Amino acid sequence: METSLSLLGRAQADQHDGWWRFSELYAPLLRGWLARFEVPQADAEDLAQEVLLVVSRELPQFEHSGRAGAFRSWLRTILVHRVRDFWRARHYRPSATGGSSWQERLEQLVDENSDASREWNVEHDRFVMARLLEHVRPRFEDKTWEAFRRQMFEGQSADVVAAELGMSLNSVYVARSRVLSTLRREAQGLVDE
Repeated sequence: METSLSLLGRAQADQHDGWWRFSELYAPLLRGWLARFEVPQADAEDLAQEVLLVVSRELPQFEHSGRAGAFRSWLRTILVHRVRDFWRARHYRPSATGGSSWQERLEQLVDENSDASREWNVEHDRFVMARLLEHVRPRFEDKTWEAFRRQMFEGQSADVVAAELGMSLNSVYVARSRVLSTLRREAQGLVDE
């Protein structure tokens, strides 16, 4: 039986499946950002795991402030600290790109109002939603998913979807509502509406 807790809630509650899914969700995003700070690929996996270890250790105490982006901001801060520690421990400074040093780029990522921070926010939300969509897809019958997909991603009206899929108009609305409800529950605290 599916718990009503969000993915974040299950990970905070130290539910094994919740934490495993959380880790699987975030590791690729973290590795992508680590590459931007010139962390060698051989080290990126270990460093992504270090970030997730810190999150795992601190997550039970994390209290979502209710402010938009609170979790992704917290995660971004952990990432920045781990990258700083990584380069300091190696007494190495990656080469500057685009006229700024790695330290300046990290500081930009910390600044909530910077382009780098806004880029993190957009990329985070898109990435997480795409992965959650993949995860929830198997929970729905093909017709239900198709009705949702056509309305949400293709912008088709419910009456057109109903006619093309041979469904009642009410069934099309219910399909969309069920999938959205499941996505909202999974994404609660991770992605802003």
